[in-house]
Amino acid sequence: MYTKQQLKEQLTYMGLTGTETILIHSSMKAIGQVEGGADTVLDAWIEYFAQGLLLLPTHTWKNVNTDAPVFNPKSTPSCVGLLTNMFLNRPGVIRSLHPTHSMAGIGIGAEDYLKGEENNNTPCTPGGCYDRLKECGGKILLVGVGHERNTYIHSVEEVLNVPHRLSDKPMHLKIVMPDGSMRDSYMRKHFNAGQPHISEDFVKLNQALLDCRAVKEVAFGDAKCLLCDAAKVFSVVRHIIAPDPECIVTSSGIERERWEELM
Repeated sequence: MYTKQQLKEQLTYMGLTGTETILIHSSMKAIGQVEGGADTVLDAWIEYFAQGLLLLPTHTWKNVNTDAPVFNPKSTPSCVGLLTNMFLNRPGVIRSLHPTHSMAGIGIGAEDYLKGEENNNTPCTPGGCYDRLKECGGKILLVGVGHERNTYIHSVEEVLNVPHRLSDKPMHLKIVMPDGSMRDSYMRKHFNAGQPHISEDFVKLNQALLDCRAVKEVAFGDAKCLLCDAAKVFSVVRHIIAPDPECIVTSSGIERERWEELM
């Protein structure tokens, strides 16, 4: 049974100072038994990163689509886990207005960091809140999940304009704006004809990212975790895919020769 203090000590052991901009993807089940449950996990994160910016994904791609086209940031639930939905109910948490890939945050500069996402027309638009992680020294912590849940890699692919990653035809969605008005959004979605779940192939990058020190293995509660440096992940992925932009999906594996010179 982990206490809040023990969870904070694990964050310190990772080398985190609490001043970082950090995006956390998580599995509460993987964290294990915590005194106070999921609320304690959120308390630990919010308190530890009080002098930084704590971000959690609050995606709605599963429940906002052409059949259910309205995204209301105040009421549309996240489809990516218990902790993300509980986080949305915490005082001071701000949610972006991206209709399918919203992000929520609390901390220094949260409102400024998350603004403008309603203007995007892809899940991880260049210049958006995912892409900006690499510009601000941002970290990504994968708690009990692997790179198959690392949405930031989608952002890297969008910035590098990797082909066959987005649908040709956008969905016509609606966003409920803070003043109650409705805004049209024309949103393309992640799509590849040969791989319906593109992110499942991101795990092929795991060894390269570890070897190149863009990612390190850490622990939080019982969960095996990956702590990622956004800028370094971008550099490694760019180097690997330069000769073959679609290799992450089309190749059965990625040979070490692709990244050895970065080690």
